[in-house]
Amino acid sequence: METWIQPVITIILAIFGTGGAWTYLQKRADRKDTKRKMLMGLAHDRLVYLSLIYLDRGYVSKEEYENIHKYLFLPYKDLDGNGTVAHLVEKVSQLPIKGSIHFKEDSQR
Repeated sequence: METWIQPVITIILAIFGTGGAWTYLQKRADRKDTKRKMLMGLAHDRLVYLSLIYLDRGYVSKEEYENIHKYLFLPYKDLDGNGTVAHLVEKVSQLPIKGSIHFKEDSQR
C-alpha cells in the first residue's frame, strides 16, 4: 500500500514545485482580471452615454431609469465602479419621470 504513496507525493510536489502550475494559475487570474476590466469599461461607457442622453433630453421614463439604475449602475457599483458614473446617475435620478415605454403587441401572433 505504501509503495504507491511515495510516487504520488513526488509527482504532486514536482507539479507544484515547477513554474508551470503557478504560471497556469497566474494566467487564469490575469484573464479573469482582463474580462472584469473589459466589463467595467463597457458598463462605464454605456452608463455615461445613457446618462448624457437623458440629461440632455431633460427627463427619463420609468423603464429607462430602472434600466440604468437597477441593471447597469448597481452591478457596476458592486464591481467598485468610479464616482464619475455615480455622479451622472445621481443627476439622472433627479430628472422628472415622464411617459412610459409602450411596446406594440403583435396582433398576428
